[in-house]
Amino acid sequence: MSRVPYQELEDTIARAFVRAGMSAAKARTSARFHAEASCDGVYSHGLNRVPRFVEYLTKGWVDAEAEPAPVRQIGPIEVLDGQRGPGILNALHATDRALELASEHGVGIVALRNTTHWMRGGAFGWYAADRGKVMIAWTNTESCMPAWGASDTRLGNNPLVMAVPRAGGHVVLDMAMSQYSYGKLQTTRLRGAQLPYAGGFDSDGTLTTDPGSIEASRRILPTGFWKGSGLTILLDVLAAALSEGSATYQIDKIDQGSCTGCSQIFLVFDPERLGSAEHLQEIVDGMADYVNGSTPAEAGRKVTYPGQNTLATRQDHRANGVIVDDDIWRDVQALAGEKRPT
Repeated sequence: MSRVPYQELEDTIARAFVRAGMSAAKARTSARFHAEASCDGVYSHGLNRVPRFVEYLTKGWVDAEAEPAPVRQIGPIEVLDGQRGPGILNALHATDRALELASEHGVGIVALRNTTHWMRGGAFGWYAADRGKVMIAWTNTESCMPAWGASDTRLGNNPLVMAVPRAGGHVVLDMAMSQYSYGKLQTTRLRGAQLPYAGGFDSDGTLTTDPGSIEASRRILPTGFWKGSGLTILLDVLAAALSEGSATYQIDKIDQGSCTGCSQIFLVFDPERLGSAEHLQEIVDGMADYVNGSTPAEAGRKVTYPGQNTLATRQDHRANGVIVDDDIWRDVQALAGEKRPT
């Protein structure tokens, strides 16, 4: 592992995307979101995801120049077709539209269909919170997790994002429907480490903390066991139904990489427009103080709210450089047309 200055990271990723066929402006925005993911410590959906995204661009699974198209609007609700353009750019457009609708109506709801991988979903929660808005968003995915009690994969991981603005540090939850996402399994395996808690089953059907064994079996553990299984099913149904898009069982038939053709929902609330901004800050500040004041179960360990550790990681990486996997960094440098270090 090495540390790379943030701007160097973003610039290198942007060059890789331009070489893969993106316009300079779109490459820059996409690179910023990838670099910020790694800067926040979500390496699996930042630098580590760049080679796969370049592969999807070159194969034509992601249309570099596609723009989201409006399907219909009814009051504060809008449906968009992503036309399989870059998932980050589609999700950013959907977030901006939801923000605009919320500013007008107090709430904005955008349903996005036929899009591609949004990379780190939490990025759009941070984006909305930076603009003083509350967000709830989720996506469906291709099958990558067994339903509770099953051994074959028929559920998507369907990440859920919830974000609340706060002057002292936004509260942002970004969670997969499995105990650990495949991205977390990858980064843990690359570090040669074990998971702190069982994250799935090995090929013999035994619960394990070994990330490589879980990746091989594809039997990741739903968070909350049957509860996570049930929640992912409903998130899938609602994303597809509200966007008039594809559900997991239909995305599976596309077979063009992760999340190609997926459906997403963006709900945004404007506390100022709703007249509840002052009360919201009182509640969220009280919650943060109350949680931070918890008695730790382990000596020397701090109890935090969602997003608190992310902000600390971001500040460290901005000041001292972003941690990168050396092999992946060399691969991305090569994709950017730079000579690989020997």
